[in-house]
Amino acid sequence: MNSQLKRGTLELCVLSLLSRSDCYGYELVNRISECMQITEGTIYPLMKRLKDNGVIDSYIVESQEGPPRKYYRITDEGRAEMAKLSEEWFEFVDSVNALLKGDNG
Repeated sequence: MNSQLKRGTLELCVLSLLSRSDCYGYELVNRISECMQITEGTIYPLMKRLKDNGVIDSYIVESQEGPPRKYYRITDEGRAEMAKLSEEWFEFVDSVNALLKGDNG
């Protein structure tokens, strides 16, 4: 997948996953990687930006299998942002599909 396209949709993917359940960073990478190729180096700067913008927050959980894990959860602001981004995404997809099908006139 084109890296620019991926970068533009990754925020929506992260917010969507976090709207279903809290996750730690490596878990997010693995879940997103089931659909598209990303690296840990891609996700952590995004998580910092999302946290700085108040759409997610984090908390630490002790782990039986190693060091404590930082879990992320979506905030109310994040849910509002996800709704806005989702609406924009579906409008974009519908527009591209119409162009590709020749339905745009």
